[in-house]
Order: sequence, then structure tokens, then C-alpha cells
Amino acid sequence: MPQIKSQVKRLRISEKQRKRNRSVRSALKSSIHRFEKAVKSEDIEEARERYASASRLLDKAASKGVIHKNKAANKKSRMSYVLNDMK
Repeated sequence: MPQIKSQVKRLRISEKQRKRNRSVRSALKSSIHRFEKAVKSEDIEEARERYASASRLLDKAASKGVIHKNKAANKKSRMSYVLNDMK
């Protein structure tokens, strides 16, 4: 445990950030998983809805710094490719 006040505060803040990032990542993975499930079931309308929500979550996570912006762009690109391939 740190003895310095600023380090104690830094430890508290980093722990809060870690928990927040973890929950965002978990929600993101769940959203992408739901999209993939909709694609497997070949339900285009459901897949479109899931793509929109996953895309929004990816953008939010990238803007908050949870994931890199290029990773978000790559994920969205791959998902849109799969979605367009369904038609």
C-alpha cells in the first residue's frame, strides 16, 4: 500500500477506472455476441438492430479510451461486411 496521499488517491481512481472499463468491455462483448447470434439465425432485421447497438457501443468505448479507435473501426467494418453479405 502506498504511503503518499496522492498515490493513495491515484490507487482509488485507477481501481474505479478499471471496474468501469471492465463493465464497458463486457457489455461490448455481449453486444457483439448478440449480433453474431442474429447473423447465425439469418434474421436480417434482428441483425440490423444488433449491429446498430453494437456500433454505438463500440464508438462510445473508443471515445472513452476503453478500446483503441482503430479497433472499434475494424470491428464495425467486419460486422457491416457480414451484415451486407446476408442480403
